[in-house]
Amino acid sequence: MAEIPSNLKFLESHEWARLEDDGTVTVGISDHAQELLGDIVFVELPEIGKDISKSGDIAIVESVKAASDVYSPVTGQITEVNEALIDNPEIINSSPYEDGWFFKIQPQDITEMNELLDATAYESASEG
Repeated sequence: MAEIPSNLKFLESHEWARLEDDGTVTVGISDHAQELLGDIVFVELPEIGKDISKSGDIAIVESVKAASDVYSPVTGQITEVNEALIDNPEIINSSPYEDGWFFKIQPQDITEMNELLDATAYESASEG
């Protein structure tokens, strides 16, 4: 498993969240999740402007092995989606923590980030 960036927070369902300088939260799936899924062939992204609740399903990722929902780590509104994934979903496999992000959220309550797992706790949970 690749080294997990220490600036990320995680849901136990393998989504990561990164607080950006502008106050938005960027969301993707972990390296562990993309390894479990295998070659990713399709991504369904949310609409910009959509309101989402914490832990609500907001996107879908499909691989040659399975389809999986992607859950939101925080409550808020979708402000941006990674349109590069529509034509090139395999970016998630090659760069899950950088180029393979799914969407950005303007959080309603930034303190929800404190409820997420840090990199060390996520690594322990995903190895179990």
